[in-house]
Amino acid sequence: MIDPILQQVLAGMAASGFVSPDPLTAPALRAVMDIPMPKPPIDVAEIRDVTVAGADGPIQARLYHPRPGTVLPLVVMMHGGGWVIGTLDTHDGLSRVLARDSGCAVLSLDYRLAPEHPFPAPLDDCLTAIADLPSRADEFGVRAERYGVVGDSAGGNLAAAVALALNGKVDAPAVQVLFYPVVDADFETGSYRTLGTAGAMLSTDMMRFFWNAYVGERDPHHLAAPLRATDLAGVAPATVILAGNDPLHDEGFAYAVRLREAGVPTDLHDFAGGIHGFASFFGVAPIADQAIAIAAGALKRLHD
Repeated sequence: MIDPILQQVLAGMAASGFVSPDPLTAPALRAVMDIPMPKPPIDVAEIRDVTVAGADGPIQARLYHPRPGTVLPLVVMMHGGGWVIGTLDTHDGLSRVLARDSGCAVLSLDYRLAPEHPFPAPLDDCLTAIADLPSRADEFGVRAERYGVVGDSAGGNLAAAVALALNGKVDAPAVQVLFYPVVDADFETGSYRTLGTAGAMLSTDMMRFFWNAYVGERDPHHLAAPLRATDLAGVAPATVILAGNDPLHDEGFAYAVRLREAGVPTDLHDFAGGIHGFASFFGVAPIADQAIAIAAGALKRLHD
């Protein structure tokens, strides 16, 4: 059952005329979904747009620093949106609240999007930006040698893929926080079969569109579908936050189980009343505030 306040949010969205475009195209989705939701004001001492290294040239990013003049741990944010939609602005609120509540600096990446830039371009942008962090640490006021990654949905996919790609390397993340991550392209899970047509923020048709835009018709590489990785041992300790009313629920749960079986310290938080994207409703729904508190608590470990 969906949390009552989230149910009210969904009803309000429907009453306002919010619907997914038909047919699904990248431009149509961006026109509807790339409009930031109204958020309660969250002050962060320093917010500035910056340019960082990308795999095919510079990309835009936004730095959130809650204590300018103090060197802080860094969290690299990868926004969700099926690798097709999402911007620095759509995830401005989430970046702000995580910077405020974790006490870490947050660097949100505006990686290139599919279908114009399919796999591995978005991931390569994230990896390139991270590789360049030591050269920017003084400028950003951060400790680049100890950082975390965080992402929601497709951003969670990218965060998990970064942790996998850098596993065992000196620049591997120390923490990964995954909000309802995309980790496989299996549309036959129980949660897809039960919830894929339910209309609570995400559908099977939409995810098929996103996967096709990202990897095409071929079987995805394990860095596109981390659940398919043969070995997860040694990746960064994980906090996985799931929503019970989300087609992605079962793959996220399976990934948390695989991480634990591989010996990776993994905190799993399964919100039965949650919907896909529910953490973005912080300040409105207490269930979202709880998820943010869990994520911020995990990121605080970077201060140790």
